[in-house]
Amino acid sequence: MSIAYWSTMDTPVAPFTAVVTGDGAVLAAGWTSDVDDLTPQIAPGLRPSELRQRRDLGPVSAAVRKYHTGELAAIDEIPVRQASGEFLTHAWDVLRKVPPGDPVTYRDYAALAGRPAAIRAAASACARNAAALFVPCHRVVRVGGAMGGFRWGVDVKRWLLAHEARSVAR
Repeated sequence: MSIAYWSTMDTPVAPFTAVVTGDGAVLAAGWTSDVDDLTPQIAPGLRPSELRQRRDLGPVSAAVRKYHTGELAAIDEIPVRQASGEFLTHAWDVLRKVPPGDPVTYRDYAALAGRPAAIRAAASACARNAAALFVPCHRVVRVGGAMGGFRWGVDVKRWLLAHEARSVAR
């Protein structure tokens, strides 16, 4: 039986909920107040058998607060646990290296992930990313800068990109 913990906190853009393992790795996260929006995104082999609510998730909650106040690097050292095939796992690792304030296109992201022709696969990696924010899929946009899709809404994605651009410019 595996137990994971979840918490929802207010952020300037929307409520943010994270699901975290007992050892502090993020299994799922996003701008929602409903943990049931997150649990289906967790890979079946990682899905906890029990979820317990906590007011605070320690380093994860601290990183979320810091990120939303402009300390963008606060999310970088938070461990994430996702499971899928070799390409998606690698693509998620690559996403963690895309710098804030400098979004990439889906085409660029595919190239960074080592498969320049696999633009749809790169888009799929973004769509299947359970650990939003900590694996910053919001930093991938369409050619020309159009937002593209985002599980938590285009308005949230737009806010995140503007927040990062402002914070980097400081």
